[in-house]
Amino acid sequence: MKLAYWMYAGPAHIGTLRVSSSFKNVHAIMHAPIGDDYFNVMRSMLERDRNFTPVTISSVDRNVLARGSQEKVVNNITRKDAEEKPDLIVLTPTCTSSILQEDLQNFVDRAQIDAKGDVMLADVNHYRVNELQAADRTLQQIVQFYIAKAKKQGSLPTGKTEKPSVNIIGITSLGFHNQHDCTELKRLMADLGIEVNQVIPEGASVQNLKDLPKAWFNLVPYREVGLMAAQYLQEDFGMPFVDITPMGVVETARCIRKIQQVLNEQGAGVDYEDFINEQTLYVSQAAWFSRSIDCQNLTGKKAVVFGDNTHAAALTKILSREMGIHVVLAGTYCKYDEAWFREQVSEYCDEVMISDDNGAIGDAIARLEPSAIFGTQMERHVGKRLGIPCGVIAAPIHIQDFPIGYKPFVGYEGTNQIADLVYNSFTLGMEDHLLEIFGGHDTKEVITKGISADSDLGWTKDAQAELNKVPGFVRGKVKRNTEKFARDRNLTEISVEVMYAAKEAVGA
Repeated sequence: MKLAYWMYAGPAHIGTLRVSSSFKNVHAIMHAPIGDDYFNVMRSMLERDRNFTPVTISSVDRNVLARGSQEKVVNNITRKDAEEKPDLIVLTPTCTSSILQEDLQNFVDRAQIDAKGDVMLADVNHYRVNELQAADRTLQQIVQFYIAKAKKQGSLPTGKTEKPSVNIIGITSLGFHNQHDCTELKRLMADLGIEVNQVIPEGASVQNLKDLPKAWFNLVPYREVGLMAAQYLQEDFGMPFVDITPMGVVETARCIRKIQQVLNEQGAGVDYEDFINEQTLYVSQAAWFSRSIDCQNLTGKKAVVFGDNTHAAALTKILSREMGIHVVLAGTYCKYDEAWFREQVSEYCDEVMISDDNGAIGDAIARLEPSAIFGTQMERHVGKRLGIPCGVIAAPIHIQDFPIGYKPFVGYEGTNQIADLVYNSFTLGMEDHLLEIFGGHDTKEVITKGISADSDLGWTKDAQAELNKVPGFVRGKVKRNTEKFARDRNLTEISVEVMYAAKEAVGA
């Protein structure tokens, strides 16, 4: 068993709670020890939501362990049903409470007898799936539950909306720039003359889920959450879905052309080519930027990209295909979807890395010595230790990923935001170098024991002082070359003499 000091994707119950708390008037009961109850704090702190997070813990304590959980859980469900009057209560265990092997479906059936609202057990395997997989499964389960309920009651609408319409599936609480992306997608659909039938789960009512089949198609902007619901709607109702993420000039145009194809197959007769051309030439500044001298100065520079599938794949394509930047490594922590990721990025990068071990990713970055990193907050910390600038492009989320200003990553406005992010990330390192040359701030102490936890190299005080004399923009490389020289010779401490020997060895 390995101790994880950083997790890219959280445990399964976090995904279930993200989906349940995204819906309006849905309450979640978390069957868990007190220590697992951090979702409320995380959501309140990061999303700055004015409303209290609709999650209650039914705590597993010594009394529960002695007598069993059934009465306590059932009482908590019926109490919250009476107090909050939710449309739906979702019961979810955590990986910790799952060890008890209790029949939670029986608890739900018992509670449903007295509850006025609906009660459901989140049906995910907490030992086998992570936050993203659980969120995808929970959303599909809730959609399927309410459509089955409408079928049983005979209240399922028939036919499509009069005008072309879309369901946007996968916008959730605690999603990376999800709220801004949703606004941009709504604007894009309006520009295309497409009505938004529903956005789920964020801000949606479960009572309206029966109306999902009225839309002409479903749009799934993120591969991590929404695909299972879209696939279920396709199987049950023949609803087509578009799962091309409109991120970057090329992929946004490809997404719109796919939407055009889907609508025209249903008799819409739309043509979006003029719209694509106008947006690319006059609205998106990214197409102009890619031809500017600023972007040309970045041509051939090395970058590492790492994140979830959606954002890492999209940024890899944008950097390589639209900006001429050399992606030396593209990676994802979504190990369960490795085949898709490899298929998407292989032709745009030198190396593909599928891993959720942040130490291994840090070591790969140190080995490749890119000019910039595009990754998660963890890669930003790695970059700080190595003196390499990093633009954050994917979850895990941080307070910085919920800006008050408008910063979508999708659509044509998203292309502008990404162009800014890329350019500023590359130039940040140069600014630091100029500050050091002109004495803008004190020289940084850059010595660390390396990225890997198992590094045991130390530096003498004289060697540290010598290293600090090296200009900032090459200091990281000198440090890494010296440490490699020392490791190859089984040295445990780096002195000034070792530095000079390493310098001669590389001919520098």
